[in-house]
Order: sequence, then structure tokens, then C-alpha cells
Amino acid sequence: MKSVLITGANRSIGLETAKQLSNKGLFVYLGSRNLQKGKAVVAALNEKGFENITAIEIDVTKPDSILAAKKIIESEQGKLDILINNAGISGAMPQNALHTSIADIQEVFDTNFFGVISVTQAFLELLKKAQSPRISNITSGLGSLTLHSDPNWKYYNVKSVGYGTSKAALNAYTIVLAYDLKDLPFKVNAIDPGYTATDFNHHNGPGTIDSAVNFIIRHTLTDDDAPTGQFFSNDIDDETGVSPW
Repeated sequence: MKSVLITGANRSIGLETAKQLSNKGLFVYLGSRNLQKGKAVVAALNEKGFENITAIEIDVTKPDSILAAKKIIESEQGKLDILINNAGISGAMPQNALHTSIADIQEVFDTNFFGVISVTQAFLELLKKAQSPRISNITSGLGSLTLHSDPNWKYYNVKSVGYGTSKAALNAYTIVLAYDLKDLPFKVNAIDPGYTATDFNHHNGPGTIDSAVNFIIRHTLTDDDAPTGQFFSNDIDDETGVSPW
């Protein structure tokens, strides 16, 4: 049975991803900063018939928490097949380049960018033991420099000096990571679930959680000949879903 760790999975898109991957027969580690909240979520899922899901405490901004989670998965599984870096924060809004403080920007980067790097580096050892390891970095269309430079883009006016730039940095990291792992059977991609109505954005956005999660899973459970180092977006009106960087 393949195993997957999803950070920030106790609600919204992360939680629905955990449910759907469990239904597909994967063993799911439901990452949560607060273990008790995570356990409560899993207990509710168990009552609904979901199996092969366990809560695991992981705060992506705390190295000790990441290492402890890694040790648990290593002892229970011996490897990790899939890492979905889903944990993210938007930060206080609005965020403009003229007045948003360094502290506020850094807080967003600590989770959305540095947190992803910390978790990925910690779990690489276990991922390398998998036959077909996958790393999916959950990003946003707001991280596309190309689209943000186009006044005709429908979200052109949605600028954020913390959140948007942290996702642009995450996209850049994905490219480098995919390159550094290109000689191994990894598939590493940035996946934007689209502008989805969730708790994260106070239920704004035209997209549904089902559509968002289906898109994430489609570009995570991939074949050996699938692309790596790509940026896929559920908001792109194209069959491939490939987004400009």
C-alpha cells in the first residue's frame, strides 16, 4: 500500500484530498499543526467509513515537529511514496508593496516557502526509498509572474506582496527541485487547484473543492512517463492545464 503525507490536511482542500486518496487505497497521513484537532477529524472520518487515515502532528515552521513526523512515518512505513505540500497561509490582507511590513511578509514565507523546503528536505530520504516518488507543491495562480504582468488577466488586480510572491518563490523552488531530482524516478510539480471557495478564503471563488481535489490528484497519481517540473493550474482553460510561469 502506497503512503502519502499531506501537510495542512485537517480542513478544506487538504482534508478532501486525504478523503479521496484514502478511497483510492492509499495510507494517508493527515498532517495537522494541532494533533488533537487532527485526531478529531480522523475520528469523524472513521465514523463515515474512511480507513487508512491517521493524524500526524506536523508544523512546517518548526524543524523539531517535522523531524518527529518523519521518524513516525519511517518507523511505521519505512518509506514515503507521496508528499503533498499543502500547508499554507494567506497572511493579513490587504498586502501592498508600499506598506506591508517585513514581519508580515516573512510570516507568510515561513509557511508557504521555507516550510515546504524544510519538509521536503526532511522527507527526501524516505521518498527515495519509494518506487515512484511524487512531490506535489500546492501553489496558486497568483504565483504566475507571466499572468500577473498581463493587464487582461482576470485576476490581474489581485496583488499580494506576501502571499503571491511566496507562491512565485515556491514555483521557482519546484523547478530547481525537479531538476535536482531529474535522474531519479521522481515527479515534482507545482499544482494550483484554482480559485476555490474554501475556509481559507472565506468561501470566495467560483471553483468547487471536488474540482480542486480531482485536479490535484490527477497531477499527483501519475505514470512514469508523466512530466516533471511543471506548473499545472485548474484555472487554465486548456486540456493540459499547464500554466505559464
